Amino acid sequence: MLPWIQLATAKVPGGGELRLMRRGEEFSIRLDANELMNSRLGGSEEALATLACQKLAGRPRPRVLVGGLGMGFTLRAALKVFGTDATIEVAELVPEVIDWGRGEMAGLYGDSLTDPRVSILQRDVGELIRAGAGRYDAILLDVDNGPEGLSRPANDQLYDSRGLSDARAALRGGGVLAVWSSGPDDSFTKRLRRSDFVVNEVPVRAVGKRTGSRHWIWLAVKT
Repeated sequence: MLPWIQLATAKVPGGGELRLMRRGEEFSIRLDANELMNSRLGGSEEALATLACQKLAGRPRPRVLVGGLGMGFTLRAALKVFGTDATIEVAELVPEVIDWGRGEMAGLYGDSLTDPRVSILQRDVGELIRAGAGRYDAILLDVDNGPEGLSRPANDQLYDSRGLSDARAALRGGGVLAVWSSGPDDSFTKRLRRSDFVVNEVPVRAVGKRTGSRHWIWLAVKT
């Protein structure tokens, strides 16, 4: 078996160190010893965009905010499902992750980073949410490991009661907050409902519909 080769590293503000690894055609992004994502295992991140789009029921000219670029799975799925009239903003806090998408992993991203519908913003997604009252039809959060943060303690603020109130204010009527997680979290589900969202919880697989680890997506609609 081919060995893993470290291609690059990046510091997470207020957190640890990201490592970009490659083995043949397979990529991995790791936080210290923990694998955050793998280029072979993007099914659940793709489902984040697909399921959110279904909740919007063909709404014209949707404006979508994606929190976390990662390996671009959610972005590429959003480009497929939201249509040619969509506007998609991607917030990525770590500038090196954006550079990796344009450099070492350019083949994985294809032309998604240069699509005219897309704006890549080197920003904290929380700042965009707090400044975006009534701006978005969908907010897709694939930040950290889900509501239980792993890479950066400040990410927890996205998922507490204040953060959910900010997200609700940033959504237009009928808009959807979609959240990816490595697993279920009953307390987060309760916070969503206390924040006046109508909530569905959807278990999804990391690879296709039937294989890979089981991850979790919350679909929270602003009524």
